[in-house]
Amino acid sequence: MTARAIIIGAPRSGSGKTSVTIGILRALTRRGLKVRGAKSGPDYIDPGFHTAATGLSGVNLDSWAMPPSLLNALAAQAADDTDFVILESAMGLFDGIPAAPGRTGSAADLARLYGLPVLLVLDVSGQSTTAAAVAKGFATYDPDVRMAGVVLNRLGSERHRRLSGDAIEAIGLPVVGAILRDPTLNLPERHLGLVQAGEYDDLMAHLDRLADMAEKSLDLDVIMALATPLTPAPGGFDDALSPPGQRIALAEDAAFTFLYPHVAAYWRKAGAEIVPFSPLADEAPHEGCDVCWLPGGYPELHAGNLAAATNFRAGMTRFAATKPIHGECGGFMVLGEALEDASGETHGMLGLLGHSTSFAKRRMNLGYREARLRADCPLGAQGALIRGHEFHYAQMIATGNDEPLADLADGQGNPIGASGYRRGHVSGTFFHAIARG
Repeated sequence: MTARAIIIGAPRSGSGKTSVTIGILRALTRRGLKVRGAKSGPDYIDPGFHTAATGLSGVNLDSWAMPPSLLNALAAQAADDTDFVILESAMGLFDGIPAAPGRTGSAADLARLYGLPVLLVLDVSGQSTTAAAVAKGFATYDPDVRMAGVVLNRLGSERHRRLSGDAIEAIGLPVVGAILRDPTLNLPERHLGLVQAGEYDDLMAHLDRLADMAEKSLDLDVIMALATPLTPAPGGFDDALSPPGQRIALAEDAAFTFLYPHVAAYWRKAGAEIVPFSPLADEAPHEGCDVCWLPGGYPELHAGNLAAATNFRAGMTRFAATKPIHGECGGFMVLGEALEDASGETHGMLGLLGHSTSFAKRRMNLGYREARLRADCPLGAQGALIRGHEFHYAQMIATGNDEPLADLADGQGNPIGASGYRRGHVSGTFFHAIARG
């Protein structure tokens, strides 16, 4: 038996998709069902909430970054031995990049590919019957993307619900949920999105509040009935990122958190062992490992502690003398000479690469990336094409003299230039790898 699935979509970010998704996930899990969350696009924070709500690992399904075979394999894996998959859209439902049909990165690609219905979440604050015009636009915009029902979010009153809901049902779309405005349901945010699931002292209490909301405000039985079987075409993992070593020392704490679930899962599936360590606890990578990986995260919030972690720093220097180290985004920042925090204070970093970065001088960098590797590194062999994503506010304030790691292009193939650095066994880049191109 394969899982049944439904997509939670919206006109834009901030409509309440995540709260609705988590509420449904947690509520169905509390009913004893096996439920898995999925996220379209490259967001690596929301799957952590999905995992916490269900006890089953979340997954990213990215139609641009993942070749079709890998996308199908991950979708099939998500549906295996599961009752329901709740797939949360990134941004607006149809938002992606100009690309080949079905490869835009939007959740609508997944709706078309797998024939999945969409539950449309509408933030109706500041409007009433106009919500029906928005819903009708979604219902008619693409005949291959089917709106199965609507959830009204941030309602002000019963009258507000009646005006909005009656107008939407008059155009033939069922309203399957109505959520009153309640700021206590909001999830706190910071510069890269939601505060991560692992940083909550009372995470499960908040997830249960969202589940209580879902039980009270949504018709969960109808939503389950709207879901359809998720039956991807056969796929495979040939385009997954290979394990960079047999034993991988992985930095893992509040400063280093952004590793895609599917990447770590495939490393383990391929037989690699992941050995976590905490730089913030002044731990060094285990000397029995053959590669060290510093993922992205929030080193800019912990720069002083990282600078003072003498055992971590000494252990990284020893490791780099004989074994590969790779850093992504935040990890790349820590590999450099220095990091300037938001207050303008400069902290010495590992100095294994020669660049310096600043979080005080902020500029958003966001978008899909395609990288052609100039040399062998933990991401792959020289000449390999890697697809991924870049999202950070820090910027380079000194470049150093190291060799570039890759030639970068944006999601439409437009050259951006050289990216990242390498020196000896050490490499790093702002770019987060998702899959082979």
